[in-house]
Amino acid sequence: MAAPAMSLQNSVRVATPAAGRSPGRRTLPNLLRRDPLHTVVTLVLDVAAAAAAVGIAALWGRESEAQALVGGMPWLFVPIVVAMLASRAMYRRALRRNFLDEVGPVQTSIALAALILLTLMLVVGTQGRPGEVIARIWICSAILIPTVRLARAVVQRVLRQRFDSAAPTLVLGDGPISHQLISRMQQMPEYGMVPVGTLSGAPPLTRMHDLPGFLEVPNLGRPSDIAAVVDATAAEELIVGFCEDVPFDDIVAAVRVAQRRGMRVWVVPRLHDAVGEKARVEHLGGLPLLVLPHVNPLGWQFWVKGFFDRVLTALGLLVISPIFLGLALLVRLSSPGPILFKQKRVGRDGKPFDCYKFRSMRPPRESDAQFELKSGAAPGGVEGVDRRTRIGKIMRQTSLDELPQLLNVIKGDMSLVGPRPERPEFVELFEAQIRRYGERHRVKAGVTGWAQVHGLRGQTSIADRAEWDNYYIENWSIWLDVKILFLTVRAVLKRAED
Repeated sequence: MAAPAMSLQNSVRVATPAAGRSPGRRTLPNLLRRDPLHTVVTLVLDVAAAAAAVGIAALWGRESEAQALVGGMPWLFVPIVVAMLASRAMYRRALRRNFLDEVGPVQTSIALAALILLTLMLVVGTQGRPGEVIARIWICSAILIPTVRLARAVVQRVLRQRFDSAAPTLVLGDGPISHQLISRMQQMPEYGMVPVGTLSGAPPLTRMHDLPGFLEVPNLGRPSDIAAVVDATAAEELIVGFCEDVPFDDIVAAVRVAQRRGMRVWVVPRLHDAVGEKARVEHLGGLPLLVLPHVNPLGWQFWVKGFFDRVLTALGLLVISPIFLGLALLVRLSSPGPILFKQKRVGRDGKPFDCYKFRSMRPPRESDAQFELKSGAAPGGVEGVDRRTRIGKIMRQTSLDELPQLLNVIKGDMSLVGPRPERPEFVELFEAQIRRYGERHRVKAGVTGWAQVHGLRGQTSIADRAEWDNYYIENWSIWLDVKILFLTVRAVLKRAED
């Protein structure tokens, strides 16, 4: 029985260095990502921030109030706010820690904790003005706790991206969905997972994967071999993808073994294309039912979205009008040609419209070479000979050439946030080749989008863009639009093109 495990261990030693990671090492970054230390660190930081908030509030008040505050009931704020945060699952180890997603629950927990403490102080009959004391604690904690959590999120991202603090992960299945999972883990280390192998119905190490994402990830055996595979790989996570050639009972048995060994188990639902973040699980007897909320692009919510798009865009144009007019003048002086560049793009329901940009290139010459689009990539960026003017290069790198699309928003052709529009000649081709590409046209095209703030700009994979764009539509909310606008500010600070 020892021989199969030894062969598995040898295979993993070959695969892991090729991927450039050693996730099983007992380094500080790896220890910090695991429970219970992960939760303990987060809890200690929150306690320290809450205690600092109470202390600062004490020093903020008059001397008599400060003395009463230091030894009195206000210090109950610390355990109360921690309890509120725990009730909102803020100590659960998330797949990806995003500060913007935490702001709402954290501020709600702080407000509830302050309200509970104020109620207790009024019931007990505390001397002085408890309302003023609680207000100061509320203000201090509303600043300190989110700030500490932001620092925590930044450190975690750095540990994952630069110090390989990633959990060794097994994927059950070896089809297209498993390929997609592995590709995402390899492309996005911020998720904190590194694939070390797959489990499927094929014998171990006999079938080589012919999809790009599988080049460094071997097939290590069947689901029934999971105990030996976990010993060989030190795997901490198991993702159950689609595995048509494995009996259902074998999959369940593998899940039970993984759970007994302390692994986290993730399951890709069958209807994964329709499952959004707001889906919830109900039970009919002992059978789980996944309830799928529906986002209606024709509903009143999108009418409200369009109204606010136009209002905010009009105000924004008024604020940035000096920049807008300055760029227009520089474009006019840079080279012969119009200030605005118009190009047909496809918007909602497949209808074409004129998309505006600042012209960033000089007119073409006969000597300019022809350009052929790279297979699998989206058109965009610098195609063919680099004809960008000096101001054009700056605008492209900072996305300032997209500013005239705010005029499209006011006209109603586009939205502030949505899938980026594409040229008609490419849309028909992409709809035939790219899965779910046509579903992007359920909503208006956007000046910025969920795909763009995740680095999918220029000549990047159009299939990846379609995946992110459809995620945006299925999970749309006003808060998601606000979040994307905040992330856009960060994204435009990076170079869009070389």
